[in-house]
Amino acid sequence: MKKTALKVLQASFIMGCLVIVMGCKKSPLNSATSENVSVNNPVKGTNAVTTTSSDPTYQRIFVGGTGGYHSYRIPSIIKTTAGTLIAFAEGRVSSNEDYGNIDIVFKRSTDNGATWGSMGVAVGTGTSTFAQGTCGNPTAVVDQSNGKIWLFMSWNDFGKNQNGDDGKTKIGVGDRPVYMLYSTNDGVSWSTPVNMTATLQPAGTAFDAMGPGIGIQTTINNAGRLIIPATSRNIYSDDHGDTWSYASTPGGTSESTIVELANGSFYRNDRPTLSNWNAHKRRWISTGQSLTSFAPFTFADDSLLDPRMEGSMLRYNLSEPKRILFLNSASTVTRLNMRIRISYDEGQSWQISRRVYDYLTTTQEHDQGKGGYSSMVKTADLRIGALIENNDAVGDDTGHQSIEFVKFGLAWVINGQTEP
Repeated sequence: MKKTALKVLQASFIMGCLVIVMGCKKSPLNSATSENVSVNNPVKGTNAVTTTSSDPTYQRIFVGGTGGYHSYRIPSIIKTTAGTLIAFAEGRVSSNEDYGNIDIVFKRSTDNGATWGSMGVAVGTGTSTFAQGTCGNPTAVVDQSNGKIWLFMSWNDFGKNQNGDDGKTKIGVGDRPVYMLYSTNDGVSWSTPVNMTATLQPAGTAFDAMGPGIGIQTTINNAGRLIIPATSRNIYSDDHGDTWSYASTPGGTSESTIVELANGSFYRNDRPTLSNWNAHKRRWISTGQSLTSFAPFTFADDSLLDPRMEGSMLRYNLSEPKRILFLNSASTVTRLNMRIRISYDEGQSWQISRRVYDYLTTTQEHDQGKGGYSSMVKTADLRIGALIENNDAVGDDTGHQSIEFVKFGLAWVINGQTEP
């Protein structure tokens, strides 16, 4: 049984650091002074740009059909204050479907993602907390002040799912609670999950989703605030996780991402709901001067194609030139065609982009199932690390799904172009 190999709170794992590389404004990237900038808590200053002959690298770290799980999906990745990378995923026991028995598993890397330790279970079924059911949508954030790692998730019973199909009952009001857990030892072990639904889920909510992906910690207004994006709201704490609240956002989206802008306001880049996607087939955007003042979501950027799927976003740096990264399947017809983009104007436009799998033709990329949900991190060696879903059997709804760790430098993304 898989639980004999994967025991909660009993693993010592190695995590990798993703490296991002940065360059001088208005010139192709060259080396500069080095700076260790955290994903969740970037700081202003000069950034370094590095390139290597092996840029980028590709490494499957969660392989479907191994470790006691049929498939791995829905990635999240963070860098701890110790520089450790922690990669989370849903470990789907019997199928690749969004329902049934699903655990949240993790691996750690202490060498910037070059190698990864054995897999552990952060929270799972067959335990005193969850005898069975779906533990999903892992969304993690690191408190830079004390190193504490917070992990949020959604849960529902084994016999229920979002649509009420495949012999399951449709999730109703109160059937999809919010849970929270944490680690105080660099992700080696995890606390018992706590049900936070009463304070963190709006009344009348049926299907609900954390993130998925990563949260942020603010550095400008209300510095130190922890924020977890979620459906129709942002969950936050101003006291390092002692208490949590939420601020509502306009509707019309589901799976969500957030960054803090240079002026202290916020930018959400979300998956549109079905009706909005059918009309526009684009990512939906909203900005807010505070967590309580988000504007209605719109398809503000016509270039951000979307196949109605999750995307990932990352503040790379606040020093000039300011950079925000966005990664998704840049298509309206397929969950492939993964493209990494850079914005130099705080998300108003995305001036530079590159296909993540450009060593493959688009046909090869499709045939190999290279694409899906993603999550990004900035590694201690100033590179970008991305977890990206891979479908091992394209066109087969029952095929195994895996997650690949892709690591590349910012210079590779820019590819000799001049930054604005």
